[in-house]
Amino acid sequence: MSEIGVVTSQNVKINFKLASIGERVVAFFLDLLVFAAYIFCVQYLFFQVLNFEKYLQKLDQYSVMAIIGLLGLPILFYALVTESLMEGQSFGKKIMKIKVIKIDGYQCGFSDYLSRWIFRGPEIFMTSGIPAILSMIISKKNQRIGDIASGTAVISLKNKVNISHTILVDLQEDYQPRFPGVIAFSDNDVRIIKENFVRALKSNDTEIIHRLAEKIKEILKIEVDPAEFTERKLIEKVIEDFNFYTGKEV
Repeated sequence: MSEIGVVTSQNVKINFKLASIGERVVAFFLDLLVFAAYIFCVQYLFFQVLNFEKYLQKLDQYSVMAIIGLLGLPILFYALVTESLMEGQSFGKKIMKIKVIKIDGYQCGFSDYLSRWIFRGPEIFMTSGIPAILSMIISKKNQRIGDIASGTAVISLKNKVNISHTILVDLQEDYQPRFPGVIAFSDNDVRIIKENFVRALKSNDTEIIHRLAEKIKEILKIEVDPAEFTERKLIEKVIEDFNFYTGKEV
């Protein structure tokens, strides 16, 4: 699977796995199922429950079109709203564990999601998605035209090893991460770190804790102030940060 290197605002380079074309297509069809569910619910509510059809018969053609257009707004703005509110994910993307990111390392803003959304019509819905597929095949970063225009890419949040409960920690809602480079770790890496850390704490093995802390600093290429982060606090913070960046849905 292709990767993309992103340099964060903290000058930490993180390699992400790009979402495959197949994953993106499946996510798109999952979103279509959301559309279908919405249409079914609207149809059932207005025509079966509220018997709205008899009122429509009394309206002129333009009024009917206006009502249909109004009911269609959630579908029209679905991608823009969900990606903006869910940090780069629609419901389909969330199920497939893929998300939109900025390739320059900054957080995606509303204008980025808007740029992607504007191109959805001409490159997907109006042309059966052919330009989007061709663009993703040709682009080294699997970008559709909307991605190229907005400077974004879609990455996979999946790892070879499923998130183990041993690496999960409770985070407060106002939690502030410190080391974004922890995303470079795999789930298995963090599981091993935590298991050894917990074992070392129980036996008060300072040598293991020291070696873990040094290895973390080596891999993440970071230097920390011992007065701010003791070796124990550094390891705890890395585990918490990993959960913050990869385990929000857990």
